[in-house]
Amino acid sequence: MAISPPSDLVLDVLRAADPTDVQAAQAKLKASRSAFAANSLASSGKGFSAAVDLLDGSATKARMDHAERTSKSAEMPEEYRKFEASILQNFVNDMMPKDSEEIYGKGSAGEFWQSMMSEQIADQMSKNGGVGIAEQIYSQSLQRLRNEGTPNAVTDEDSRNRSLSMVDDFQRKVLDLAPAERAEA
Repeated sequence: MAISPPSDLVLDVLRAADPTDVQAAQAKLKASRSAFAANSLASSGKGFSAAVDLLDGSATKARMDHAERTSKSAEMPEEYRKFEASILQNFVNDMMPKDSEEIYGKGSAGEFWQSMMSEQIADQMSKNGGVGIAEQIYSQSLQRLRNEGTPNAVTDEDSRNRSLSMVDDFQRKVLDLAPAERAEA
């Protein structure tokens, strides 16, 4: 029987090692292998940022990048667009594949990367016009601001009584009624 000294030594060391230490070493090897794979993907142009750039490029290929935007979306504050993006992120995250451990990784780190991807997708969607949530909320807030200047025709009894007493006080001050006349009135 032939022996292979380097491999026999390695097996003897592994047999003598504590199983928890072996598992920790294996986990470190897997982590370094994952980090190497991520770095090699990023260096070859197939990483996370490349996937986000691909989203932007697909609109260009479909010639949607030259679509006319309405004047309302051009005037709309950024907060409304960000709000729509946060709502869209929930929808996109629910639509992402659930068995994507080989793409994003396992556990909470994989969930984190998947949520970042859905956030970027939703942000791109809202920048390219979205689904109309931001425009709807913006137009409603503009309408509410316009309506604040018009008086409300319906008043309750307390407001009516308060306004009448204010008118009476104003008339007394303007007409400078004497204290005796005030008591009669």
